[in-house]
Amino acid sequence: MMKLITWNTQWCRGLDGLVSPRRIVEHARGMADFDVLCLQEIAQGFDAMPGAPGDQPAELAALLPGFQLFFGPAVHEFDSSTGRPQRFGNLIATRLPVARVQHHLLPWPADPAVGSMPRMCTSVTVQSKELGALRVMTTHLEYYSQVQRSAQAEALRSLHVEACAQAMSPPKPEFDDAGTPFQHKVHTVQALLCGDFNMPATDPAYAALLQPFELAGGSRQRLHDAWPALHGSARPHAPTFRLFDRRYGPDPVACDFGFMSDGLVPRLRRIEVDGATQVSDHQPVLVELG
Repeated sequence: MMKLITWNTQWCRGLDGLVSPRRIVEHARGMADFDVLCLQEIAQGFDAMPGAPGDQPAELAALLPGFQLFFGPAVHEFDSSTGRPQRFGNLIATRLPVARVQHHLLPWPADPAVGSMPRMCTSVTVQSKELGALRVMTTHLEYYSQVQRSAQAEALRSLHVEACAQAMSPPKPEFDDAGTPFQHKVHTVQALLCGDFNMPATDPAYAALLQPFELAGGSRQRLHDAWPALHGSARPHAPTFRLFDRRYGPDPVACDFGFMSDGLVPRLRRIEVDGATQVSDHQPVLVELG
């Protein structure tokens, strides 16, 4: 069984105001003996943020011995007075063997009506005994701009379409130049895309992300929302945001999702939300595949 937890950590800041990467890791470990941990809103060097987060990628690395950590900062800037790096983005930690890592900047079209920041999707291809090669993708889409969020959702779908096309039509073996950047790449149609999408399932961008596509040879593929794939329509999405903190709206909403490729749907064993914890303003989501 492969176990994955995805969680928007609010830079590891709980509703009590305490910033604690240790508390995030300990709570995640209490949920499951996870193989992959996908965290959104991880910070380094932004001292003016509430709670003054330190170097969170380094702190998390120390808290996760035996795991490889891959930090994809969507924001990578420098303090104007000290020159220290300031980074903010997503992190994937895994104890599974890793074949390749990709960091994809997502579209950021101009929208002067709102404040916004760049967004990133980090993709780590892991090797699972049960599942084989699997692309784990994590992201955090724009909150304030519908224009940007829609463009980012379309780009995520395009990234998956491209990766599937590469897997179905890889370069011929004679082009494998071992020991160079042109060496054989591990491609797979299997993918789990997770994170904070900052939209409910009624958002048009959600529907756009799940639109089917056709590959060479007529194979028809699409991404599936893991929650209704397992629970059906009888059990609505468990909310993942605004359960306790209502500054961003009056009602709880599900906006943290796990989307998976066709072949993973029959391998889905469990998806659950921890609706009790308050060590972030979002709730963690556990996905089990086997």
